[in-house]
Amino acid sequence: MADEPVPAPPRHRNLIVRDIVDRTGIDEAMIERLVRTFYARARLDSLIGPIFASAVQDWDDHITRLCAFWSSVALTSGRYHGQPMVAHLPLPIHAPHFDRWLELFAETAREVCPPSAAAHFLERAHRIAASLEMGIAVQRGDMPPARVRPAATAPPKPAGG
Repeated sequence: MADEPVPAPPRHRNLIVRDIVDRTGIDEAMIERLVRTFYARARLDSLIGPIFASAVQDWDDHITRLCAFWSSVALTSGRYHGQPMVAHLPLPIHAPHFDRWLELFAETAREVCPPSAAAHFLERAHRIAASLEMGIAVQRGDMPPARVRPAATAPPKPAGG
């Protein structure tokens, strides 16, 4: 399936994106650095690396899609038009895989990004992990108990909150 051209975002989306960029410094170049660095590490990881090796045949295409995904997630750019849940449902992934993904992602985000950008990415990464983990469990008919993620992956609390 070829990516279709994405129409220009509405004016209000431009304002939202500008606010996020001003607060965090996130731009498309930072997203690509984060995605490439993270997935280079994830591919070598003993727990999640084999999952990626079995699921991804074209890494260039996958990185392009992931950059669009994170642009949509972090900047509300609207560049991504996929179905992450559908892509993840057939994978043999469970709680330890999500925790390891978050651990590696947190390490990478804190290394590659300034603190405000890393916090922005991590807050969204936690939501993504929770959503995918819950959705997969529900589809499998296995409702997991509520749980706490590893402390090292948590985004910092906002000042004054």
